[in-house]
Amino acid sequence: MADFHEVRFPVDVALGARGGPERRTDIVTLGSGREHRNARWADSRRRYDAGYGIKTLDALAGVVSFFEERRGRLHGFRWRDRLDDRSCAPSMAPSAVDQAVGVGDGAQTTFQLAKTYGGGFAPWTRSIRKPVAGSVRVAVNGVEASPAVFAVDHASGQIAFATGSAPPAGASVTAGFLFDVPVRFDTDVLDIDLASFAAGDIPSIPVVEILP
Repeated sequence: MADFHEVRFPVDVALGARGGPERRTDIVTLGSGREHRNARWADSRRRYDAGYGIKTLDALAGVVSFFEERRGRLHGFRWRDRLDDRSCAPSMAPSAVDQAVGVGDGAQTTFQLAKTYGGGFAPWTRSIRKPVAGSVRVAVNGVEASPAVFAVDHASGQIAFATGSAPPAGASVTAGFLFDVPVRFDTDVLDIDLASFAAGDIPSIPVVEILP
């Protein structure tokens, strides 16, 4: 995307930020007191406040510089979510069998990276668009594939098997990876009071996920 910069927000600040997933649900209370609930969004959207991760004037100056280069809300960028940045649990290293990304048919060579949340009642699958370079591992029917037989588009999250290496019909295709969240600033104004900052007040720097 021309309006997206493949650069990561300062990780030291992002790791101290505050935020998480947001969903949009309409709730109608009936005359009986019962509720009717309807999901307006098929997917969640993450919001963060980078201000909570800023501890020094140097860090604040770095974020201002980053904001200026992105032209405020104009250009998107990568964000490291400390809680949710990999295909497995936060304490583990990704493996090639972490997440199901498709089933082979003998001809299909391109698969979208994805991560599934839950599994008991209503699992939700999230497309992963911004994998970290060098982190993607892939397996076919549980056997890890050589990096020589597939390529990763780190701007879209798609993996493509080389000609002649398409997974056979019925074969499970799985992957493990690290990933960033595509986001943008959710403001065109940074209102920072240095006197308050020195006294311990936290500036608000909102960031919101970009949905494809």
